[in-house]
Amino acid sequence: MAVVNYIHTRGHISTKVGEEMKLEDIKTIAVLGAGTMGHGIAQICAMAGFNVNLMDIKEEILKGAMEKIKWSLSKFVEKRRISQEQADQAFSRIKTMTSLEEAVKNADFVIEAVPENLDLKKKVFADVDKNAPPHTIIASNTSSLPIPEMADATNRPDKVVGMHFFNPPQMMLLVEVISHDKCSEDTVKVTVDLAKKLGKVPIIVRKYVPGFVVNRILGAYTWEAAWMVYRGEATPVEIDSALMYKVGLPMGPFELADLVGLDIYVAQEKMAPLLQKYEPRPRPICPLFSEYVKEGKLGRKVGKGFYEYKKTEAGWERPSIPREAGEKIDPVWIMALAVNEAAALIRTGIATRDDIETGVKLGLGFPRGILEMADEWGIDRIVEVLREKQKKYPDLKDVYEPDPLLVDMVNKGQLGKKSGKGFYDYEKPTEFRTIIAKKEPPIGWIILNRPERLNAINAEMIEEISRALDMFEEDKDVRVVVFKGAGDRAFSAGADVTTFRFQPPAFNTAVFTFRMHRLTQKIEWYPKIVIAAINGYALGGGLELAMACDLRIASDKSQLGQPEVNLGIIPGWGGTQRLARIVGPAKAKELCLLGERIPAEEAYKLGLVNKVVPAEKFDEEVKNFAMRIAEGAPLAQRAIKYAVNFGWQAPLSTGLMLEAMGLALAANTKDAIEGVTAFLQKRKPKFKGE
Repeated sequence: MAVVNYIHTRGHISTKVGEEMKLEDIKTIAVLGAGTMGHGIAQICAMAGFNVNLMDIKEEILKGAMEKIKWSLSKFVEKRRISQEQADQAFSRIKTMTSLEEAVKNADFVIEAVPENLDLKKKVFADVDKNAPPHTIIASNTSSLPIPEMADATNRPDKVVGMHFFNPPQMMLLVEVISHDKCSEDTVKVTVDLAKKLGKVPIIVRKYVPGFVVNRILGAYTWEAAWMVYRGEATPVEIDSALMYKVGLPMGPFELADLVGLDIYVAQEKMAPLLQKYEPRPRPICPLFSEYVKEGKLGRKVGKGFYEYKKTEAGWERPSIPREAGEKIDPVWIMALAVNEAAALIRTGIATRDDIETGVKLGLGFPRGILEMADEWGIDRIVEVLREKQKKYPDLKDVYEPDPLLVDMVNKGQLGKKSGKGFYDYEKPTEFRTIIAKKEPPIGWIILNRPERLNAINAEMIEEISRALDMFEEDKDVRVVVFKGAGDRAFSAGADVTTFRFQPPAFNTAVFTFRMHRLTQKIEWYPKIVIAAINGYALGGGLELAMACDLRIASDKSQLGQPEVNLGIIPGWGGTQRLARIVGPAKAKELCLLGERIPAEEAYKLGLVNKVVPAEKFDEEVKNFAMRIAEGAPLAQRAIKYAVNFGWQAPLSTGLMLEAMGLALAANTKDAIEGVTAFLQKRKPKFKGE
């Protein structure tokens, strides 16, 4: 499609038909609306080198917007993201005006950011169409309103597009670019290129649907959560806790609603009739939010919503959401509908798998994509939950209808990680004889795989564990290594005595023992955090292997002990040494001399394990625990590990020296800069191990 190139001369525009419009053709951007989103969008456009015409209906609004922009730029300078000169230049590129005609007459790209009122937006688009040059692309920053209707208000529907920024635009990386039936590919491409130029990560929504990608998925699990509370099936804190601690979301749907404002949610609900004709699967509105609003519970801004808030000098405190509150909640029951929505987006060609995953990670702060989670939970489990809901709530049968894509995947055996294929393809575990080594970034799993022998350790297993550790050490995708036993009876019941030869010359026994010593010392020196996941027996050499790990988590059915004395021998793989260092010499002697097993709870009281969890939730808890460790700064974690492992055995002065050196090394990393920056920006840091 031919578009026009343009030449600005003395305030007039001359045009000529020629090449397709490109990013480099954009010199001036008009931002219409200087409110919460508009002034932020204007700032990032100016920082990217564009001239900006910032328009609003009142001078006082524009004055306030420029003050906010100046303050925000000063923060960028303070954090050394830009220089003072760059901040001054960006500020000077922004011109304010109250005339729409004046704002768009020389604009190459227009971003509309007026209030969420469709009639208002359609009028703005019609006015822009009349006054902007023929080549100008007009974008809406709406979060849900129908782009096609805005396009139809113009004589250039092919140049109308959605460009949804996230709040605050200065900080949030994600931008949704929304196409529609009449939008040209050229318009989409230029908008995507512009988003990248602004330093954003764009995802493409190929066809308009309410909520686009991110808010559509957020809306699905928020709707489910709201009905669960309204029906009395769960409380807000139980649901938020389950999604925060079991799924890893930075904030549950009810705390998020309080942050945004419950009145905003109710206002969005009032748009439902307007969006109905675009909704492929309409859902009845839950009365929960409107009931809270009627009671004056608007959320954090008034100190009370689903939670009560205390105000401090630093602002409103986050509510207390204890981990144990969500113990009884199955997160799949909340998230299945969101997975269903994501599957529908893929099947209908609205969004790709990768764009959906990028959207939820950057827009909602998910630790991993919604489809990655679906593969972990099992596609068959998702379909099963949806069908259970159809039976439980027959009036909502259409809402819970499993998407044909999910049904087809189940029929083909594409069930996710457990089948090797789901929304993603999974590598087969590396071939070993006595262990299974598999990677599920950021976790590397080493599974002791001799369940018929209670995962007893033999010479071959020692060698294979060492090789697996080497493999994961070189893998940048692996942040944490977890040892686990195959089956549910034992982590490891100890050394496989049927393969040992305790006979002359005694030196042979010592040599074999040294092999295990090398392995356990390798774990202590290992540059990544190593966790022992104990479910069942951890006896003898099995416990000695676990004690070499940095952290130990056990199920409540586990039993631990050093029973070697009952065989007429002594612990030989570090049991007399590491056990004494962990529980103290007297208790270590007692355990080794009696050779008795102790339950997990007693081991926890002694400090032998870090955490005890219910056996029925063991795998889930282990993964959540490992994921929390994996989110930390790898280089700082390594320094902590070495300082503790080797400092506490030395004189205090030596230990303090190790600590000081570790701090000095950690403080001079990119991770340290990221950690401090994230703290100042009040966001979660993203460490890269650099």
